[in-house]
Amino acid sequence: MLQAVGWSGYLILRTVSSISIGITLKGVLIPLVETIIGYSLTLLLSTLYGFYRRLPRISGILLTLATLATATLVYAVLNAFSFSFINGDSLQPGISVALVFATMFLNFTVLAGWSALYFGINFYLIVEQQADQMQVLEHQASSAQLAMLRYQLNPHFLFNTLNSISTLVLLKQTERANIMLSRLASFLRYTLANEPTAHVTLAQEAETLKLYLEIEKMRFDERLRTHFEIDPRVAKARLPSLLLQPLVENAIKYAVTPQEEGADITVSARLAGERVQISVSDTGPGLIEMKARPTLSTGVGLANIKERLAQAFGPDHRFETKSNPGHGFSVEIEIPFQIEEPNREAA
Repeated sequence: MLQAVGWSGYLILRTVSSISIGITLKGVLIPLVETIIGYSLTLLLSTLYGFYRRLPRISGILLTLATLATATLVYAVLNAFSFSFINGDSLQPGISVALVFATMFLNFTVLAGWSALYFGINFYLIVEQQADQMQVLEHQASSAQLAMLRYQLNPHFLFNTLNSISTLVLLKQTERANIMLSRLASFLRYTLANEPTAHVTLAQEAETLKLYLEIEKMRFDERLRTHFEIDPRVAKARLPSLLLQPLVENAIKYAVTPQEEGADITVSARLAGERVQISVSDTGPGLIEMKARPTLSTGVGLANIKERLAQAFGPDHRFETKSNPGHGFSVEIEIPFQIEEPNREAA
């Protein structure tokens, strides 16, 4: 298409230039023949240039220059012959060296310009292709990073839960241990059914948290008191799956476990303009008054959440922690209000 458009424009310009002093048959035939010869030569040049591009750089450049010089000479000879034939008085026209040299400058300008356009356009297409490939690779890398962060939660949660089940078994509370194993299987079945990079609705995330908390209630009974305050307007807002589970797990670990009376854990979400504000808070001792104690946790919770938020929303999010010594600890997250799945729908 570019060849056809380019040479059609060349034909029009040359024709207008030739007939500017008067409309004659020669004024039309000469540009037409020049255009046909040029079009045919550049079709051949495009094939040769395509082959040269696959060669080493120096060899390709030298062959390109040699081919351009040869094509210019051939173009000049054919144009000189056609000009002599159309303007001659006999059927046996001759070709003078002077006529060839006279047409060579114009022919070289045309073919050199065409060659520059050829390499320029192909370079642009290569850059575009590489940019598309880079974008695909970046997307794949981002998806792999999200998947890694998401799968990181499974052994983290599984380790802590199995430790609790082991404790129940040691206490010979086999029925409670069996119920906890059954609920653990249900929770893991849910996590494995979802794509690791998929986003879920806030309502789905809340249901997943309730499923997780049913497991933890087997350990703490009345010491663990949970509250969900989800604004119906944000029920369909999307966020990475299992984003809030580490926050609830940390609240159990640092607020419920060290206190004999346990603690309250509140998960709330509300709409603020075009933003969704999510909070996970507890009534534990807070950070300052918490005593250091040995733990078997892998410690990936908060860091994992920060990384997943950065991967999912870039800088368009907010993550803050607040501690009120003696009265609790809270984590606040603010994300864009999105109801469309950016990648894949969760199961």
